[in-house]
Amino acid sequence: MSRPEPWSGEEVIAIVETYKKMLVAELCGQHYVKTDHNRELAEKLNNRSKASIEFKHQNISAVLRDADCPYINGYKPMSNYQGMLVDVVERHLLRTELFDQAARNAADRPVIDAPAPKDTSIIVTPPDSKTPPTSVQEAKQRYVTPTPVKRDYLAREARNHALGSAGERFVVAFEKMRLRKEGQTSLADKVEHVAETQGDGLGYDVLSFEADGRERWIEVKTTAFAKECAFFITPNELKCSQANPEHYHLFRIFSFLTQPNMYCLRGDLYPQLTLNPQSYRAHLL
Repeated sequence: MSRPEPWSGEEVIAIVETYKKMLVAELCGQHYVKTDHNRELAEKLNNRSKASIEFKHQNISAVLRDADCPYINGYKPMSNYQGMLVDVVERHLLRTELFDQAARNAADRPVIDAPAPKDTSIIVTPPDSKTPPTSVQEAKQRYVTPTPVKRDYLAREARNHALGSAGERFVVAFEKMRLRKEGQTSLADKVEHVAETQGDGLGYDVLSFEADGRERWIEVKTTAFAKECAFFITPNELKCSQANPEHYHLFRIFSFLTQPNMYCLRGDLYPQLTLNPQSYRAHLL
């Protein structure tokens, strides 16, 4: 089988422009149909297969993920993207006023509480640490992987107190439901939103329990964006997980505004996370 022709600059621009339309619609809560956009896109491309187009969308998601930006839910980030793609995403998506306004509004939007969870099916596995190419052909391509310029949209969302508090209350409801289903009504009644009742200095947000009565300390990280988006964690939270690994849980809630799901990390968080410093406390010498 012959190797497919590399994507031209015009083709990359076309798919990034299409991706931008869908992403902005998603960020604004506007209905759109992926198949309609991709059908129109295919007419501008050089006989690209559906799988090839899907993979390139996933590459765009990976560029956005690595720039700390929201990306389209459903196009799971696929790394090993071309350097040209980073440049086109920067120029035709990230630097546009349309995307910037949509992303800022999405990060800052007010929220109300999500419906209480009814069962434990909302718990999913954590994201893969690495996402390999989807085919042998893609694996054979020689990619360069420059780092896109970081944005502050995820940091803005992390400062959205209404979203964070709603996520914590969602976990309180989940823990009470879980314990009641396990026949531990008395323990369910003791679940406490300690971030509200005792402040945010404990290193976790929710005090819950295992079925045998052992304490479960839960730190909650909530996003309206997709599963693989990065989150922010404090030194105090990390130290708490390290000092109390038998109790510590981190619940990462994602897609909170549409269909909340979450994954859980247990114990000492240091060996489970890639930690990148964002800022430093500084004073003059």
